[in-house]
Amino acid sequence: MAPELSLCRFRALDGQARLGLIAGDALYDLTGTGELALASLESWLRAASGRVGAAIEELSSLPTRARAIGPASALQASETGMHLLCPLDEQEVWACGVTYEMSREARMRESDQPTIYGRVYDAPRPEIFFKATPHRVVGPGEAVAIRGDSSWDVPEPELALVVTPGLDLVGYAVGNDMSSRSIEGENPLYLPQAKVYDRCCAIGPFVRLARDYDATQQHVSLTIWRHGDAAFRGATHTSKIHRPFSELLSYLGRCNSFPSGAFVVTGTGIVPPDTFTLAEGDLVEIAIGGLGTLRNPVVRLAVDS
Repeated sequence: MAPELSLCRFRALDGQARLGLIAGDALYDLTGTGELALASLESWLRAASGRVGAAIEELSSLPTRARAIGPASALQASETGMHLLCPLDEQEVWACGVTYEMSREARMRESDQPTIYGRVYDAPRPEIFFKATPHRVVGPGEAVAIRGDSSWDVPEPELALVVTPGLDLVGYAVGNDMSSRSIEGENPLYLPQAKVYDRCCAIGPFVRLARDYDATQQHVSLTIWRHGDAAFRGATHTSKIHRPFSELLSYLGRCNSFPSGAFVVTGTGIVPPDTFTLAEGDLVEIAIGGLGTLRNPVVRLAVDS
């Protein structure tokens, strides 16, 4: 079920990727309106920069001047010929680390140098790192990956912030920051290799616009399915995020620019036990209250010779 007033990207019957608006239970083709600001997510984020409230209100009024192309459920019905895509187009994904107490404890257990994770949890400057370019991100139903040179891999369920080029917070989505704990634990300097690779991130299924939604008061759950059974279940709550979103975005924007906007995943509060690792064929299911459920199968990437 799609959240109220949200954006999505979908492949239409003509094979082209479109920006869509879900209002109520109806789907509107924003790209099909011909309005330049609605041509793509990048276009809308640029147009919304510095005027988020007005931009969201303009979208909310669209049903009064446009015709829906069908129910929102058509995006998840195979017989319609439409296909839901990853909601980002040109945006980078950045990530925040050690924002939950659970994450701090897990990082300290896995690392040969545990004190750095303890210090960053309370330090004025948060841990923020580059996560993915658009081509490394997958959408709902697409496979996330574990590295062929890693022996300990986990998904990281995270609330994703969607921001304009001016770093205005305009929406939220479900995120999965895939991680190689064996590589990061061996040496913190290996973090980019543990985090950044093909299919290292999933985002979706929709972008709920920042209106009438409190992202700090939402339940988060993770289920990892293996051969039809739940191999792991965990839950947390976004109220346990240690830092305000405004603080994370403030540090992200220091001496940095995001001409197409960005997605920012805000850290994980669910960590499987140290004896658990993902396997090819698993299904990762992440749900966040009011944002929907993101499901992705798992594949293992071969190490190039």
